[in-house]
Amino acid sequence: MAAIEPVDPDVLNETIPAFFIGRNADGFWIARERNGVSGGIFFLKSSAVSFARRHAGDVACATIFPAESFELDIENNGNRLAGLIGPIMRGAARWSRQLFKRMQAVKAV
Repeated sequence: MAAIEPVDPDVLNETIPAFFIGRNADGFWIARERNGVSGGIFFLKSSAVSFARRHAGDVACATIFPAESFELDIENNGNRLAGLIGPIMRGAARWSRQLFKRMQAVKAV
């Protein structure tokens, strides 16, 4: 997981709204304002970009797409369902792996 690093002021002026947009470990889209003022989890990339544009106000915003996945480290102001489904998906995947291992163990006997 990548940590969100501050944007170099020589690259992007602090007065320009900027949002990091990328995927988290569950594959959902994340939009996070550079200073952690707002952010959300979304099913679609277009929803994350729309969130950034809405929260930028009356001016255009910069969108930064990190190469690595990252997690939303502030309150989810995006799709509430996406925020709830992630932990359920991780639990189901863990359960599925355990079941598969048990089935393999039974076959080996």
